[in-house]
Amino acid sequence: MALYNEVIKLRPEWHDLRDEYGSIKVIMTGSSSDDADLQDHIRSKEKRTLIAARLKEKADPLQLVIVVDMWLTGFDAPILHTLYLDKDMSGHNLMQAIARVNRVFNDKPGGLIVDYVPVTGNLKAALKTYTENNGQGAIVLDIAEAVNLMLTKLEVIQQMYHGFDYRAYFKSHTGEKLNIILEAENHILSLDNGKERYIKEVTALSKAYALSKSEPAAADVTEEVAFFQAVQARLSKYDLAVTGQRRKEFENTIQSMVESAIATDGIVNLLDQAGLEKPTISIFSEDFMTEIRGMKQKNVAIELLKKLLSDQIKIRFKKNVVVNKTLTEKLLAAINKYNNKSITALEMMELLLELSHEVNQETERGANLGLTEPEKAFYDALACNQSAVDMMGDLALVDIAKELVARVRRSTTTDWTIRQSAKDRVMLEVKRVLRAHRYPPDDELRATNTVLEQAEMYAGELV
Repeated sequence: MALYNEVIKLRPEWHDLRDEYGSIKVIMTGSSSDDADLQDHIRSKEKRTLIAARLKEKADPLQLVIVVDMWLTGFDAPILHTLYLDKDMSGHNLMQAIARVNRVFNDKPGGLIVDYVPVTGNLKAALKTYTENNGQGAIVLDIAEAVNLMLTKLEVIQQMYHGFDYRAYFKSHTGEKLNIILEAENHILSLDNGKERYIKEVTALSKAYALSKSEPAAADVTEEVAFFQAVQARLSKYDLAVTGQRRKEFENTIQSMVESAIATDGIVNLLDQAGLEKPTISIFSEDFMTEIRGMKQKNVAIELLKKLLSDQIKIRFKKNVVVNKTLTEKLLAAINKYNNKSITALEMMELLLELSHEVNQETERGANLGLTEPEKAFYDALACNQSAVDMMGDLALVDIAKELVARVRRSTTTDWTIRQSAKDRVMLEVKRVLRAHRYPPDDELRATNTVLEQAEMYAGELV
């Protein structure tokens, strides 16, 4: 508040107590019990949000905000260009505070830190922490070193594109640009261990580029870096191991590039650019299979199928222990064969398409047998023993599955999964049903345990 008063002595035209007007504001929290001279600067969350929105607008007259702890982390306004720092900060907090003015915006050359307290030592220590790569590689302590690292990684990635003219991307129209990204992804996937190497190198390039953004050398390669990141985002989009925040970052990269392209050249049929010409095809339908087989980029098609299969298995058979495990094992076995070069790309595609058919068949099988979803899961627990299928036949196993669901439902209570005595009672009921129907005794123990596991998956639905 005291600083605010000193500033408006020099710039009286900046002062206006109304939130919608004025060129300077204080951002703070407080209550009615605070001193009277603070009350003009105490605002509700909604009013602080209004000021935050004003600060992000280029044409708004708001020039300066005064903060202590607020808005130093997490607040994002790319238009900000100068941070006046008179608070001793270090480590994560210092890096986060500096990042408030480190964002790209129009022709802004870079962020400026005006430090009234010495933070250079703390900044070097924070940079060391932020740029060490799990204890490996050189520590970047100054911008010049970051620029050198950026250019080195740029050259490594350029060499990975040997034989592929990715520079055509920068002279092409929107539709062709999206196709070139797809072709580039296919090229990287054709390299030996290309996907893993490419993601690693582009990640290192992105970190070095982020530190070098204000340098002319970085400005010269901005478009190239963005292209490499877009291809990395597509590769990682179908990576089964990528989850959480990292996946969100990759998806945001793709989304921002696509939005930029659409804003420039109009709407583009993204399915068409991926080689899939029908916008309303169902997952794993015959039409979809035909489209996949017809894709020019076979490596991309394989990545797409791997991801779709993994997701569909999880979604469709989330509570079916036997089918989920069986199909997942088949998918992983196919991926291992392909990664070990024991099958070709075409053979891998056919394996995945065959597995897609199996996913569809398993989805429809329960309905064909007249079984509900829990009954189908219990049926699969019984039918995974081939000798039981051979001896008893499908109809008998269907009857057992229906009876098991009915008996388990009658013998369970709300807390049965956490009380051993209740579990034992359910297990006894399962054994009685199996013995009454003369289920093969050599497999009774396995079947009983699997059925019990299935029952726990449907615990809330069977009570």
